[in-house]
Order: sequence, then C-alpha cells, then structure tokens
Amino acid sequence: MSNRTRSTAPRRRSRTRQITPRTHWLLLSVLAVTLATALVLQGYTHHMFGITSDSVTGVRGSTDMVPSQVLRGGPVIANAATTAHTAQVKPRTIALTFDDGPDPVWTPHILDVLRRNHVHATFFIVGTQAVAHPELVRRIVAEGHQIGIHTFTHPDLARLAPWQRSLELRETQLAVAGAAGVTTALLRPPYSSRNDALDNTDWSVLQQADTAGYVTVLATQDAEDWQRPGVGRILAHATPHGRTGQIVLMHDAGGDRSQTVAALSILLPRLKAQGYTLATVSDAVGMTVPVHPAGFTEHLQGLALITVLQGGDWVVWLLGLLMYAAGAISVLRAVVVLIAARRHRRLRRPRRGRSWGGPVTEPVSIIVPAYNESAGIEAAVRSLLASTHPVEIIVVDDGSTDGTAELVESLHLPVRVIRQHNAGKPAALNTGLAAASCDLVVMVDGDTVFEPDTVRMIVQPFADVRVGAVSGNAKVVNRGGLLGRWQHIEYVVGFNLDRRLFDLAECMPTVPGAVGAFRRRALLDLGGVSDDTLAEDTDLTMALCRNGWRVVYEGKAKAWTEAPASLDALWRQRYRWCYGTLQAMWKHRGALAQRGPAGKLGRRGLLYLLLFQVLLPLLAPVVDIFALYGLIFLDPVRITGLWLAFLLLQFMMGLYAFRLDGERAGPLWSLPLQQFVYRQLMYLVVIQSVFTAISGTRLRWQRMERYGSLQAPTTTTTGTAGTAGTAPHEHTPPEPDFRPQAAYGAFQHPTPDDGHPQPPYPDGFRQPTPQETPQPY
Repeated sequence: MSNRTRSTAPRRRSRTRQITPRTHWLLLSVLAVTLATALVLQGYTHHMFGITSDSVTGVRGSTDMVPSQVLRGGPVIANAATTAHTAQVKPRTIALTFDDGPDPVWTPHILDVLRRNHVHATFFIVGTQAVAHPELVRRIVAEGHQIGIHTFTHPDLARLAPWQRSLELRETQLAVAGAAGVTTALLRPPYSSRNDALDNTDWSVLQQADTAGYVTVLATQDAEDWQRPGVGRILAHATPHGRTGQIVLMHDAGGDRSQTVAALSILLPRLKAQGYTLATVSDAVGMTVPVHPAGFTEHLQGLALITVLQGGDWVVWLLGLLMYAAGAISVLRAVVVLIAARRHRRLRRPRRGRSWGGPVTEPVSIIVPAYNESAGIEAAVRSLLASTHPVEIIVVDDGSTDGTAELVESLHLPVRVIRQHNAGKPAALNTGLAAASCDLVVMVDGDTVFEPDTVRMIVQPFADVRVGAVSGNAKVVNRGGLLGRWQHIEYVVGFNLDRRLFDLAECMPTVPGAVGAFRRRALLDLGGVSDDTLAEDTDLTMALCRNGWRVVYEGKAKAWTEAPASLDALWRQRYRWCYGTLQAMWKHRGALAQRGPAGKLGRRGLLYLLLFQVLLPLLAPVVDIFALYGLIFLDPVRITGLWLAFLLLQFMMGLYAFRLDGERAGPLWSLPLQQFVYRQLMYLVVIQSVFTAISGTRLRWQRMERYGSLQAPTTTTTGTAGTAGTAPHEHTPPEPDFRPQAAYGAFQHPTPDDGHPQPPYPDGFRQPTPQETPQPY
C-alpha cells in the first residue's frame, strides 16, 4: 500500500556562499616542508658523521702530488693552491691545541686550568658543537684564546666530494661567526696528523681549503689523550724533548676528558718551569692574527644557522617524546579494546537463549529516508520485507529527482511511501517518526540491505527498559580491490572492537544510520532528530545518552551497505563524517561536567574520540616524517622493527575482530599496504575537518555515489509479510541473497552528485544555528 503525502513546506535557497578553505593546505605544506628541512639538517649535522677516535683513518695513498717542502716542512701550511710554503714553531715554544669541542663538561674545566696558569691556547671548533654550546665559544674568545675550525660534522674531508668540503667549512665558519662574532683563517682537518702523513687526496683538501682562504694547522706532537691511557702516559706524550718548538694535539671533547684535565694541570707548570713559552698557534709561528671580527651579514647568517639547528634539536626531542607517548597510548588502547571486546562477548553470550530478558516480539516500524536512491532502494525494501520479525516499512522520499518513490510504488509491495519536498535526512526521519505506529523504530539508509534476522536481533536489547537505542553491525558489501578491503577491515575492527568497548563503558557515541533501532518515545522526548550537525546519527546518540538512556551494541544484527569505490568518494564521505562528529562533540561538550549517563559519555566517550579520532590523527603526518628521518639518519633496523611491531599489533586486533564477526581473515594481508595510502587519507581528512571547523567555514554536504552493488531478494513476500502487528509465525518470508555481486568492484548504475540544494551548517565549533536550507543525504 502507498500513501502519497506531500509536504507543503516552502523550498528555500541558500544565500550563503559556500567556500572550501584552501589556505590551510598551503599552510600545512609549508609546515611539512619546514619540518622536513629542519629534520634533514638536524640529521645531517648530528648523524651523518660524528666525532670518533683520531685513529680512524684510511690507508695512505700516493704522495707524488704533495710538494717535498711540505712533507718535510713545518706544521703550518699556507698557499697550498699556488706556491706552498710552511712555517716552523719558534724554538722552545709550545702551542697547545684542543680539538673536537666545545664540550659542556670538559671545555670549561680546561679553560679554568688555562686561566689559572695564565696560558692561551688554540681551540679547533666543531661546528655542531659550536651550535649546541655557543656560550662556550664566546668564553674561549673572551678569555684570549684563539679559534680555528675543525669542520662542521667532523668527517674525513678526504672522503667527501668538493661541494661537501666547502659546505663543511662554510657552515663551521658561520657557526663561529654567529656564536662569537668572529671569523678565523685557521683550519685543522679531522683525522690529520703530521706533514709526512699527507697523501695526494689530503693535499687536494688543503689546496681547496687554501682557495677558500684557510691556513692549515697540523700537529707535531700527539698527546694521545683520545686513547685515555692514563695521566702519566698523556704527560709523557705531551712533553717535548729538546729545544724544538711543538704544536701539541689534545682534546677537550669527544668523550671522557678527565685524564686530559688532570694531565694539563701538571703539564703547564712543568713546561713553564722548564723554560718553555706557551702561546697560540699564530704567536708560536710568527704569523699575522688569523681571527677577525665577523661582518654584520655573516654574523646574522651565523645566528640564523644556530637558531635553525637548535630549533631542529628541540623539534627532534619533542617528536621523539610525542612518538613514545603516541606509541604507549596506542598499545594501551589496543590492550583495553581487546580485553573489553572479550569481556563484552562473554557478557553478551546468551544464557538459555536469553541475554536481555524475555524475547521482544512486538512489531517494529522501519523508516527508510531516501533521496535519489533508485540504484539500491529495491534491494533495501525487499530485504526488509524478508525480515523474520513483524515490521511496518515507511519509505520517506525526500524530494528525489531520479524516480525513487515511483520505483518503490511500482513494486506493489506492502510499503508505505511518503513524499515530501527536499528538506534533508533529519526532516525525512522525523516525518517517518511521526507516521510510525510502533513503539520501536528501526532507521536504515536507502543503500542498505538487512539479513532476515537483523530486525529481530537488533530489538532484543529493548527487553531492558533502560535501553533507548541499539547499534547494529554494518558490513561492507563491495569489498573487492584494495580500497574495498581496507574499508572492510576498518568496519569490522570498528564495529567489533571499539563499539564493544563503548557498550561496556556505557558511552556509545554513535548509532549508525545504516542500522540502528530506537525507542520512539525516547526520540520524541528529544524533539525528534536534530539537524544541527552533519552527523545527525552521532548527534542523536549523544543526546540520548545525555537524556539518561543507555545505548548498546548488538553485533548479530547485521546490515550490508555500500562503501565508496573511489578515493574521491571516500574523501567526501569521511570528510562529512569527521566534520559532523566534531560538530556533535562540540555541541555536547557540556557532558564533560555532568553526572550519570551524560558524564560517562563526556568523560569516556568524548575524550576517547578527541584522543584517538582527532589528536592522534593530527600527529600522524609528523610521525610519518619522523619515521623517514629515523630510517635515513638513525637506526633503520630499530625503526623498521618498531614499525613491524606496531603493524603486528594492528594485525592481532584485526584478527580478533574478524574472529568475533565470523569473517575470514584473508583481507588482512592488505593491512601493511593500508599504512601507505589509506592511513594518510584518513589523517588528511581529520586535518581538513579541524581546519574547516576552526576557520568557521560552512561545509557543503558531500553525497556518496550509489552503485547498486547490493542484490535484491530473488522472490517477493506476501502482502501480509510487512504488516505491523503480524506475528512471526504467521508467515514464512523468503531467503534473500545478501551476497555481494560476483565481481566485486563491477559497480552498476552510479548516481552522481547533482545540483540538489546544499545547506549551510554551523560554523565549526560555534553553537549550532538553525538550518537555512534543506539538505540531501
């Protein structure tokens, strides 16, 4: 039978210009590029090379390119690129030099020893150390010591390309300029020793350095303190013999330098007592002062370099902290969800066939809001009529333009059809609610097919008078291809793990529009279905919880629904869901301070959604970037191991969820691939939704395409099958075929988005405002 009722409500047009925010994507891209750049710089400067023992050198090569006067000359080498010449240290003169610093622990101790003995030395600075401790560079200069550079990351320059050598020298010079406001012409290459150890490759380094304006300073005597042989051995190696002047190599960083400090305290008074003069390198060889004030531009560039690299260090520390926190929270969530799911299954296990009390046999009104659902409405209606529970079916055609109402009427089935002008899904549901004659109401989307026992199973929890709504178990029918499998996994895990947790915690945030049952009086007490948000199902469920009703989950009440078959369609659907959920969370934020059922929703459900559906997805891009950073600059084995451990955790959760749902675990093989496409799409959806909400932009409704991939039952019911009040034993409904079409992904009859009215919605997190226009689905 059919009732052709038309609403006389006037159709209004939106006067609000719909604008999709774009600036946030530019901002997000800039932030991502900035973060990636900072991490690359931080990784290069801290992990590509590093301070290691001076004994780490390569095999010496040919020396035919090295001038003989250099091999046999003094330790200070100038004009290597033209007419090379060297300088010897003055007799009975000692130039103490310290490499690899400054170090926050040992450099101050060494400076204290030098000051007590009124000695000036030469410090060859590593750029990364200068960036990390600029105050020590300033102290070195302020106390009259000389500065030289020891490259930026302490690599073996002979093994680097020319451009990398230039970068190492230039960045170190900028670090010194930024830290102390000076520049220096002194260079000591890492892992260098004496003149006679130079080979052709080393000579090419010295020639390039000379072109850049540097004088190379080697050593004539190595204290070998890097080996930490003991104070006595360091003293023996550092003490010169005879009148020949020496450049003594020591270290103020690169490890524990306590022996160096102790030996220096003894060495300085001893050398003075023996008549040696202690001087800087330039004074020891009689060269002009190599250290000069930095120019204004160079000083600013140095400060910028220090700021950027210190910021990178802070970012890496923060990211590491966030990753550990996110990992710990994710593991905790997995444990809690798995325990809750197991407990829920045990509690919901029927005892003598009854888990909620006496069986619920009273008839049910099924409301099907429909807007341009011709592709799947027949399958949906026939499946509802095949229910093993007495039902009354009401199809509310919300101004469809594709003949949805005409199609239902042409089937000549016991279905009531109500027509109205396009006013939106909440209005259609309210129209059906007003027309319903039963105390229990099931709401189902027009693209959803029920199993024969779905209605009977979903209403059984109403035996408990405290239950106001029941969530069924929505399942993906078009699960072919990677996108279909990924959504299938998401649905199975979400419905069989998260919802079981929500049920136990009595904080169910959403009864899905695809399969949900309600007490009609509970809905009427709320004033019907609200149109304040894009997620009317979430808004309605939260309102029921705040009104004192309990909302539960019944996993045996299964419904088959179509999922988006393209990334674009998936994006639009999830964007609407996420934005609508944010609206509902903001609307019901008052539950956080309430008691009773409302407080459970607020302090359990809302906080759970905020943490795992908003905050963690917002951190996901940062986690991905940091993971790449770890693979390149840190320990790739450890990073890969952590990723595999996280993947194993997800796999175990998925495996248990599939077991609870009676599904084959085969689709879980695609779980690793899900981490590289689907996961990124989902967190971008959250980012887009949050930016949209914060900016106060009004979101247009994003309607999903219908593909007609659900099959209708092969036989029809009798005229009494769908009559309200008919007892289940009075008819034998046929068994419909609910299996997906043979070729998944071969979707038929797509229904494109057309020019139906588009509504404005509440501005982000502001208090919802009344609707201005009707809305499609």
